[in-house]
Formats: sequence, structure tokens, C-alpha cells
Amino acid sequence: MDRVLTNPSPALSRPPIPVARPTLAHAPVIEPLIRIEHLDLFYGEKQALFDITLPLKPNTVTAFIGPSGCGKSTLLRCLNRMNDLIDSVRITGSVRVRDEELYGPGVDVVEVRKRFGMVFQKSNPFPKSIYENVVYGLRIQGVSDRRQLLEACEAALRSAALWDEVKDRLHDNALSFSGGQMQRLCIARALACGPEVLRMDEPCSALDPIATAKIEELIFDLKERLTIVIVTHNMQQAARVSDETGFFMLGKLIEFDSTDTIFTRPHQTMTEDYITGRFG
Repeated sequence: MDRVLTNPSPALSRPPIPVARPTLAHAPVIEPLIRIEHLDLFYGEKQALFDITLPLKPNTVTAFIGPSGCGKSTLLRCLNRMNDLIDSVRITGSVRVRDEELYGPGVDVVEVRKRFGMVFQKSNPFPKSIYENVVYGLRIQGVSDRRQLLEACEAALRSAALWDEVKDRLHDNALSFSGGQMQRLCIARALACGPEVLRMDEPCSALDPIATAKIEELIFDLKERLTIVIVTHNMQQAARVSDETGFFMLGKLIEFDSTDTIFTRPHQTMTEDYITGRFG
């Protein structure tokens, strides 16, 4: 895959208005954990992302919204180089975690992917036991100590708010779960490897309202120790769970700001038209 890198570093209704979050008059400036700068992505000759620049702050939830095919999931996959698996993809620009350029020469892609957990739109548990699903990533990394694996399994299931429901049946087949439980199991599997960032691509689109509420509560809890990026078509969900929101259209970032600003006083007419249901 051909890449050109710039600035490599060294190494149909208006959703409910979200409740205003308290702010401090002289709140300290939070340095971004991730800086995406002037990122373009091409599938062969077709350009899919255009000059994307945005910061992702630590311990925040950032939502990507926009109509289908606007580049949200493509950008999400850029964060851990999943697009490397597509031969025709060419990327220019910069994605830095602190001062490390993820697309720089000599970067260990496996190590990058360990730092970025992923939860997909459709829950995808393996046809294995609950326990083996959670520790799968650790086994792939070569961890074999039984005590370490069991401790990691319990910690991940607790973090995914699933431990109390499954602690007495860890060796049951995970495919016997309900849809909401399967999705939380997939979250536990991602957490077991200790990522810095959790990426979620439409994690609730196939879930009922009760299961969706559990996932959203979980997102609030997890952001205390993780940075979360979520792609969602659900405007109400974006307003409820995220701290910052980016609106995308046809591969371009139209507007990026605090969620309160995006949903109550957006600067771009196109943003307002989308979130009020005039199109999309």
C-alpha cells in the first residue's frame, strides 16, 4: 500500500437538547491524546477522506455523525491502521498519539493495534466459552499463565458490567448470550488487552432500548480511564453520551466542536440541517 506522509513525528426530528455540562471559567487546556492532521485517504483513484484535521482528547467520548458513506467508519479504521489490510488504499497526512506518528517508518503495527480496541456494529463473539472469548487477545499475544488470564478475564468482565451475570458460567458457550450481552462481551474482549482508546462503530444499532441504555451507561463509566470514539447514526445517542462531536459529509469534516455546541448552536447551516432532520 502506497502512503505519503506529512509531518511525521519522530519515533427526522430534532433530538433532545443535551443538558449543559458544567464548565470552569478558567478550565485548564487539555492536550489532545490523538492529533489527526490533514489526513486524506484514497481507494485507488477515488478519494474518500479530504483534509481531515481534528483532536481527540483523553478521557472523553467523541462522536462521529453524518449520513451513510460519509467517511466516519473509514476514519475510525485509520486510528489503528486497519485500512492497511486494503491493498488499494493510499493515505497522506498525519495521525499522532502524543508525539508518535502512527504511520511513521518503522512503527510496529501490532503494537499500535494493541492500543486501539474495537467494537463493531454487529456483535461478533467467537463460538467459544465466555472465558475464552475474553482472553482470546491475550492468548494471541502469548500470555499462557492461568492465573493471569483468569484475573484479566474477571477485570474485563467487571469493566463491561457483565461479571455478575456470568461469573458462575464462564465456560458456557458465548453464543447463548442475548444480543446486548454479546455486545458487552465483545467490549470485555477489547478491554482485556488494555487499550488506551476504544473505538465503537454503531455499537447499539442492533440492540433494543434496554440493552442500548446499558451500553451507554458503560460508555460513561469507561471514559474515566479510556478515550472513546463512537460512530453513530443515532442523534439522540450522540447527544447523550459524547463530549465532542464531529459532523461529516461526503468525506469532509464539516464541523467539530463540543456536543452542546453542535446540537444547540452549530456554526454551519449544513450541520443544523442534518441534526434537525432536513436531510440525511
